[in-house]
Amino acid sequence: MKKIFGNKAGLKSSQIRRFENLYRRRIPPEWLITPDMLKEMRALSHETGRQIGILADRAGKIKYVIAGTGSKIVIPDISEYRAAPGRLKGLRCVHTHMAPEPLTRDDLTDLALLRLDMMAAADMDRHGGPGRVHVAHIIPEASGDSLPCRVLDPLDPWDMDIGCLEMIRAIESELARSRVFHDASGKERAILINAAPRSRALAETSLDELAALAGASGIEVAARVIQRRKKADPKFVIGPGKLQETTITALSKGASLMIFDQELTPSQARSIGDVIELKVIDRTQLILDIFARRARSREGKIQVELAQLQYLLPRLAVKNTAMSRLTGGIGGRGPGETKLEINRRRAREKIRRLKKDLSRVTRRRARQKSKREKKQIPTISIVGYTNAGKSTLLNTLTRSSVRVEDQVFATLDPSSRRLRFPRETEVIITDTVGFIRDLPKDLAEAFRSTIEEMENANLLLHVIDISAPEHLEQMESVEKILADFNLHRIPAIRALNKKDRICPEKAAGIEKKLSGVAISARNAATLAPLISEMEKAVDRISKNQGRQASSEYDEHPSDQR
Repeated sequence: MKKIFGNKAGLKSSQIRRFENLYRRRIPPEWLITPDMLKEMRALSHETGRQIGILADRAGKIKYVIAGTGSKIVIPDISEYRAAPGRLKGLRCVHTHMAPEPLTRDDLTDLALLRLDMMAAADMDRHGGPGRVHVAHIIPEASGDSLPCRVLDPLDPWDMDIGCLEMIRAIESELARSRVFHDASGKERAILINAAPRSRALAETSLDELAALAGASGIEVAARVIQRRKKADPKFVIGPGKLQETTITALSKGASLMIFDQELTPSQARSIGDVIELKVIDRTQLILDIFARRARSREGKIQVELAQLQYLLPRLAVKNTAMSRLTGGIGGRGPGETKLEINRRRAREKIRRLKKDLSRVTRRRARQKSKREKKQIPTISIVGYTNAGKSTLLNTLTRSSVRVEDQVFATLDPSSRRLRFPRETEVIITDTVGFIRDLPKDLAEAFRSTIEEMENANLLLHVIDISAPEHLEQMESVEKILADFNLHRIPAIRALNKKDRICPEKAAGIEKKLSGVAISARNAATLAPLISEMEKAVDRISKNQGRQASSEYDEHPSDQR
């Protein structure tokens, strides 16, 4: 016999049988519900003193029978009914109300969050007599903060032949044409979420950066959500009520994606995915997606794939609900678990292969370094926050044409060019991948070989965008990453870029405060002081290396013969 969901406490055996008998009924596809079935539900509801609901599919089969309380019903887990983009769940809910009242806010919230075909509530008077039937369905977009639902005029209990199936298909056609799931520009729409104890101003700044990352990945931002919390919710990051409110906002704004501004743990990602129908990613996934789009060289592609697999491996713990039914009993493992282990093993094997490939790249770099050292050509690495103007500076200094875009992570693969100083000194100058605050650990590890390019440098040129309000935080983030990789020991010059975007007095004040050289990377005329500083630094480094070599010769003359 089919299961009764919800509040079964205190039901008599005869009442339980009447609940179970509801599964035997069939509803014609064009009918919302049959009058006879509605009459039986009202009688049972009046007798037990609790709301009663059913969930029926489009063929009219009863899939769930629900016993509620006197004030509400709780819809059970229906995650096995997955709704495709532009489609509804394929289930409609009809339940009783114990008094004459319209659809409640909870009814409309369930309709919107679960993307049900329809939600209906049947009134009754205090004697159990029939009242009106209130019906609502989803609409493509809502105005303001209202739910994306349309409430129809109340129906008489005998007037249930409303062309239900045809109406549902028309609703789905309207959804498919609207931007609820597809924006007219073809871009995916997302809600950005920040939950942290920081001030609202800092949270807004952080979301500005997340919005830039989303834009670089071809995602349109539909709305932003900020919740200040002393501690992130261990299950949902934001509170469950805020998550529900955000999901409703996503539906009303036509968003199909939620992006969290912090890294989600595997359990948090699973918990959020279990209760909402939208795609959920975090900041790390978004950055990895951008890197995957931008990688051009074989080395870059290997690094990105390695980072993605390392991020994915601990998240390969989700078993498909369909597979879980096939799992064996006590002491047994079913095909679902076996498939999961196969996926994990393949991921680990691929990670090992990619690490071997990267080690070959590292050895090749070592040989290149050896050749440069024999020729005694100094190297300079341009470092800095993403989109600070590093590639533009390289192009202006060397008159080259490295790809430049006003986007985060426009440069992924290192680019090296020769630069000749006025005194005829030659150096190799390299543009490297940009840094970002809270650089994902997996990404940093995967890009170790790129960072080794900086380790081989004689001088670091730290480009700072002084026109950005948060340039001090960006500078500190870069310097922290350099310290984490033990690169802070290499001499560095601060190039304070985009001075043309702020007033000269402010630029001069920042130049003095940060002990750097203010420039405009687009304007070659402003680079003379920076080139002079670079040339002096390279000369000092060369002299120090010469003295060290002479000292070593004096200490071990026999080794030099």
